[in-house]
Parts: sequence; C-alpha cells; structure tokens
Amino acid sequence: MISVDQLSIDFGGFQLFNNISFIINLKGRIGLVGKNGAGKSTLLKVFLGLQSPTKGIVTVPSDISLGYLPQNMICKDSKTVFEESREAFSEVLKLDTKIKEINSQLSDREDYESAEYLKLIHELTESSDRYQLLGGGAIEANIEQTLLGLGFQAKDFNRQTSEFSGGWRMRIELAKILLQKPDVLLLDEPTNHLDIEAIQWFEDFLKDYPGAVVLISHDRAFLDNITKRTVEISLGKIYDYNVPYSKYVVLRNERREQQLAAYRNQRKLIEETEEFIERFRYKATKAVQVQSRIKQLAKIERIEIDDEDTSSMNIKFPSAPRSGDLVVQTKAISKNYDSLIVFKDIDLAIQRGEKIAFVGRNGEGKTTLSRIIIGDLDYSGELKIGHNVSIGYFAQNQDELLDENKTVFQTIDDIAVGDIRTKIRDILGAFLFSGEDIDKKVKILSGGERSRLAMAKLLLKPYNLLVLDEPTNHLDMRSKDILKNALNAYEGTLILVSHDREFLDGLVGKVYEFRDKRIKEHIGGIYDFLRKRKLENLKELEKKEKQVLQKKGKNVSDNKQSYIERKEFDKRIRKAKNKVKTSEVEIERIEREIEEINQLLEDPHKMNSDSSLFIKYDGLKKELEDEMIQWSELSEQLDKLKQQRN
Repeated sequence: MISVDQLSIDFGGFQLFNNISFIINLKGRIGLVGKNGAGKSTLLKVFLGLQSPTKGIVTVPSDISLGYLPQNMICKDSKTVFEESREAFSEVLKLDTKIKEINSQLSDREDYESAEYLKLIHELTESSDRYQLLGGGAIEANIEQTLLGLGFQAKDFNRQTSEFSGGWRMRIELAKILLQKPDVLLLDEPTNHLDIEAIQWFEDFLKDYPGAVVLISHDRAFLDNITKRTVEISLGKIYDYNVPYSKYVVLRNERREQQLAAYRNQRKLIEETEEFIERFRYKATKAVQVQSRIKQLAKIERIEIDDEDTSSMNIKFPSAPRSGDLVVQTKAISKNYDSLIVFKDIDLAIQRGEKIAFVGRNGEGKTTLSRIIIGDLDYSGELKIGHNVSIGYFAQNQDELLDENKTVFQTIDDIAVGDIRTKIRDILGAFLFSGEDIDKKVKILSGGERSRLAMAKLLLKPYNLLVLDEPTNHLDMRSKDILKNALNAYEGTLILVSHDREFLDGLVGKVYEFRDKRIKEHIGGIYDFLRKRKLENLKELEKKEKQVLQKKGKNVSDNKQSYIERKEFDKRIRKAKNKVKTSEVEIERIEREIEEINQLLEDPHKMNSDSSLFIKYDGLKKELEDEMIQWSELSEQLDKLKQQRN
C-alpha cells in the first residue's frame, strides 16, 4: 500500500536514513521504534509529504487517505469541542454546499434535454453518492457517538477547547481523525497525554480498526497490545521484524549473538588460512595447497556486524539527608478554580522511603495536588511537609519551561551553585550531552533531549523527596529503563504521576487513584490496581445494565432477578474460596520445604558442604512472603463478596 524504496535523508553533514526500504501493507500493525532522534517522526512526515527525501522514492497511492496524530498539537482554541470535531467533515460540508448550489441552479432551469442540464444532473449524482458514502446524513450522530466513546460528556460539547487540559485536547484531535476514517493511521506518541483509562479504550479501538496503523510509542505495553510488526530505526538503517515489541527485543538479541558467533568463527578461519599461506608461500611442495587457500580466501563473503548504538544515560541520584518519618500529610485539602472544583477533602499520608503513583483520568487533579505539595499552588485545608524534607520537582511540561535561547550548558550553569559547578560537564555527559552537544541551543533540541536536560537539573542538589510528573514522556525505551533503575535504587521518597504501566510496574508499592474529585488508596503495584479497577468497572456495568432493563420495562420479576443475582454471587464466592484454598495449600508446601531445610541446616557438615541450601532457603522465604500477601488479598476479596451477598 505504501512503499519506501532506497530512501535517504541528509541534514547537513548528518545522514538520518541511508537507503532504507520497506512496505506498509493494508491492515498492517507496525510499531516504529528507536532512540530519540533516530528519525521516527521524520519518517511519518515523509509519508505525509511534509519532508522531502534527499534521494529515494516513497509511494503513497492517490486513493489512500492518511490520518496523522502529531506528537505536539497546535490548537487554535477558538471553537467549541463539537465545532472542532466538525472540522473532520470538511469534505462532507463542502459537498453539502455544492449539492445545495446545484439544486438551486436546477430549480431555475427548464432546458431538461440540454448538455449543460445533464452535466449538472451528473455532478449532483456523483456529489450525492460521495456525500452518503462519507456519512453526510449522520454527521451530528457520528460526532456525538465518538466524543462519548472517548470519555466526553454531553455537557462538554459546547465548551471551548481552551478549557481542557492537554490530554483532553489530544482526544479532540483523535476524535477528528477517527471520524475521518482514514485508510492509514499515523500516530506519533499518542499515549503521551492520555490517562490509563483512555489508553485502555484506545487499545480496544485500534484492535478492531479496519485500516493500517503505524505507531510510534515508547509505551512497551501499548506496543505489545497493538502491533504485530516492529521496524527498528538505528544509525540510519532499519531492521524489520514480523513480531510485537517484546518478541522483537528477544529476536534482536539472538540475531546479534548469532552475528557475533559467525563473525568470530569466520575470523578464526581467515586467520588460520592466512597463517598457512604465509608459512608455506615459498615452499614448492606446498604450492598447490597455497594457491588453493588463496582462491578459497578470495571467495569468502566477509560477515559484517551491524553497527549498534550503545550510547545510554548514566543516572544515579545523589544521596540526600534523612528526612522525618512523615514526609507529606494532607487533611481535607481542597482545590477549585472559581466554580470548578478539582478535588475536595483529600486526606493522605506519605511515609519516608515510600514510592507511590498518582493515577486517574486527565483533569482529575493529579498534577494540581503535585503542585500543591511542592508549594506552587494555593489551596484550602491542611498540608504538612515533614522535618528536613527537600523536594525536587519535574513538571509535566518541564521541557516547555526551558529557556529556548540558552544553550544546554547555560541551562545548567545558571542554576548550579557551590562545588556542583565543577561537575556540570559530567552531569550533562550522564544525560548524553557531550562534546559540541552542550553548546546547542535548547530551541533545536528534540522532545527527548529536552526531557533529559530537564531531568539533569534534578542531579544538582540532593533531594530526599522527588515529585515527578510524567517523567517518561518523550524518553526512548533505553532511557526509560535506565531512569527506572535509578529510581529503584533511589533511597528517598518518590511521588510519580504517570500513565506508563510498564514503567510503574515494580517501581511503586502504592497507588492513589484520583476519581470523582476524591482519591482512593490502593496497596500494591500498578497491575494489582488495574485488576481491581477492572472488577469495579464490571460491577458498575452490571448496575447500569440493571437500570436499563428497569427503564425499558422488561418483564423480569423481582424474584427471578433476585435469584439470578444470588446465583451469580454464589458462583463468584465459590471461585474466590477455591483461590484462597489453593493459596493455603501452596503456603503449606513452602512451609514444609522450609522446615526440611531447617533440619538439614542443623547438621554442621551439611552447612559447610552445601552452600546451595542457603540460596534455596532464602528463595523459599521470599516465595512464602509473596504467597502470604496474595492469600491476604484473596481472603479480603472473599470477605467483601460475602458482605455484598449479605
């Protein structure tokens, strides 16, 4: 459908692409991956004709429509949500105007047999057919259905787009693209400003989308759930794998190892052959063998190792002074902007060393509470910051707050004080700014480079509380992994506002959900929270379905409805009991194995000779601890089900 043939793009003396070729097929699901600056966004612009290649051909058939969601949007903010969504039907609206004009002309004519009259009839028929094909008869209904599906409420339709946060504006742009129903969706970091619920909805939508999808994303889970093919861009070349992202990572590593093994074997063969030739070159008795080896050597097709971009960040947050046990405490915190209530009566307590996540839909107050904690916004209620707490803050729009006219070095140099000034180049080097990079103006940096520069500012002072609002936006996979490892090793307290499930997984141990102007505490990791939320959503759905049945006057008796509900609850309780029982059996097994090792360890000869027992013992203790936590959660779920039934 779209073909790329020997494409090359040069920027000055730098070659972004070097003779790359591949094809995008109808209904393809492609993930474009690579480091920041590799050329992913540029490739989408080439498809759209916004960027011209230095050489090569990109073919997009004239009858193929493209829908493009850019990484950064420009909203004029002069229309309502509904009016902005109508922009998707610009062709339909033009056709509507044309149809009315033709009808007006026809009503004034009586030359029914003339060529001009027949030409108008032909134009009217073509325009009317095209109008119906594009859904012209149901514009209002389609807009309403799409906006509601994306999470807007009917009361939002007549609000100005300027009243909405970045994430909701992204949804408006997304609605326009979906209403156009293009043959190919080109999506550049679409999840950057979407909350977790919106991402899950978007995943479901894309799975059933009839056209092709080309997706740039640093969200590993999103890529795995959507794409079936991965195209890596690295050092001007592409590597095409017909698998989702996680499988691509495995195959890429296997390919690299196979290349290295084949390269080493070939080098050994070449060296041995060259050594034989050199040793017997002047011996007449070996002349035939030497000539044979020379010919053999000439025929060998030399194996080349793919260049690998091994540059990566090197982050280690500096150790900070110990804070008090209680780091942040709020009591009845509320925030509103005039008549708009963001949240009310928020109570939370964050202890030293905790790593927590703020999650929820866009506009529910995650960033607002973060800014209240750092002292950037006023509020009503009580906020207490603990003893000796020093706060480092990364804003969601941190990259936009940088002075574009300063260089990379000046950005850090202007705020660094004391001995840290002698380490500025080392800090910038850790974030991949070295050599001439430090003299670049901020305005020419990519989104990922700006995020790295903003993150570097956090290393200028030893903070014991980090408040990070969407720190992974624009960061490539490798940088995200390195940041995650650094935060796992960080000994201070961490508050993370993020929608990136893979990034939060294994990093946070508590989740605060922002919803309906309140917050709810969830103990456990991000996937524990998502599993619980799915159950709660199902319960809400059941309630809504019951209400719909009642409104439609279905002839279902109260006794029958009650019987169905009891039967369903009994089924769920039985399943919950079985899970608890299975967990108890597992606990008993682990405890037996621990006891057996305890008896072995009482024998001093065993203790000295078999060190693996200690390793196994530690593993079983950790396994027991995890199973006990799971048993506790399962038991709690069972108790709640029993209470609901009663």
